[in-house]
Amino acid sequence: MLYTILEIILVFVAVALVIFILLQQGKGADAGAAFGSGASGTVFGAGGSANFLSRTTAVLAALFFILALAMAYLSHHLTATPQSIVERAAQQQAATTQPVMPQAPSATKTPPVTSKSDGNPSPVKPPLH
Repeated sequence: MLYTILEIILVFVAVALVIFILLQQGKGADAGAAFGSGASGTVFGAGGSANFLSRTTAVLAALFFILALAMAYLSHHLTATPQSIVERAAQQQAATTQPVMPQAPSATKTPPVTSKSDGNPSPVKPPLH
C-alpha cells in the first residue's frame, strides 16, 4: 500500500519536474530582458521567474531522488508474503506435501543376463583365473 502511494507521488513529481524544466528560459533570453522589455510588470517581479523556477526545480529534483531511493529501499526489504489467495494456497500446498525421495539401488549384485541364439536368457559366468 505504501509502495503504491509512493509510486503515485513519484509520477506527479516527475510530471511537475518536466513542466518546470520546460518553463525555464534559456541563457539567451536574458539579453533581450536587459534592454527593457518590461520585465518589471511580470508576475514574478523585476527579478524574473528564474529564481522561483530554479528553486522549485531543485526542490522537485531532490524530492524525486528521495522518493526513488525510498522506493528502492522498500522494494528490497518487503517481505515475500503472498498477497493473493492463489499464492497462499500454493504455499500451503507446498508446505503440506512431502517430497518423494527416490530409493537407493540395492547393494546385492545380480549377474548380467545375456541371450543365447535360441532367445532364452542365460546368466553370464564369471571368468576363471
